[in-house]
Amino acid sequence: MTTNRLLVVEDESAIAELISINLRHAGFAVDVVGSAEAARVVVDRELPGLVVLDWMLPGISGAALCRQWRADPRTRDLPVIMLTARAEEADQVQGLEAGADDYLAKPFSPRMLVARIRAVLRRRAPQALEDAVQVGVLRLDPATHRVSSEREGAACELRLGPTEFRLLHYLMTHPERVHSRGQLLDRVWGDHVFIEERTVDVHIKRLREALAPGECAAMVETVRGAGYRLVARPAA
Repeated sequence: MTTNRLLVVEDESAIAELISINLRHAGFAVDVVGSAEAARVVVDRELPGLVVLDWMLPGISGAALCRQWRADPRTRDLPVIMLTARAEEADQVQGLEAGADDYLAKPFSPRMLVARIRAVLRRRAPQALEDAVQVGVLRLDPATHRVSSEREGAACELRLGPTEFRLLHYLMTHPERVHSRGQLLDRVWGDHVFIEERTVDVHIKRLREALAPGECAAMVETVRGAGYRLVARPAA
């Protein structure tokens, strides 16, 4: 999950543009889509830090989409703020019961939306960032900054540099997916950092070297012409 990248799901283009401009001005990276189906594609590709979700969407409603996300273990903890023109208390209760973390009625102040987003992220993001992650035999614990390979009941602790740790954390929280060098630069180093894509290759090499003592180097696979992915079971 990339906390600084938000997804806005809003089918009214003027409102979507107003929201995205204000969120970018507040320092967030923003993806904008106009339907539940398009939102599913974005979330399936990568979990955003938070979703600003309009209730009234073409096809599947925002409330129905939120319920689907809450029923899926992968998206159960995805922060969601619901937007709607329905301002009655019963509607607000229904939105919150669908799984939204917060509810904002239209028309709303962009400053209030930014404040609500930051409040939700403060409540939910720290826990997500501190949760231990395990893929196959590889385990990473952000709270203790430890990485280990666990085989046959024995754990081999692995030593990683800070950049390799962040790179592995990202790959482990998005396993089995191919990530281009550009995507890894944006997600691990930040899109405000201007460095060559070859830098990723260097750190992937260092990451594999650090994982080798735990026999996990092969879990970081190169996908020719596409990028890299982390797999639970490397190909023979």
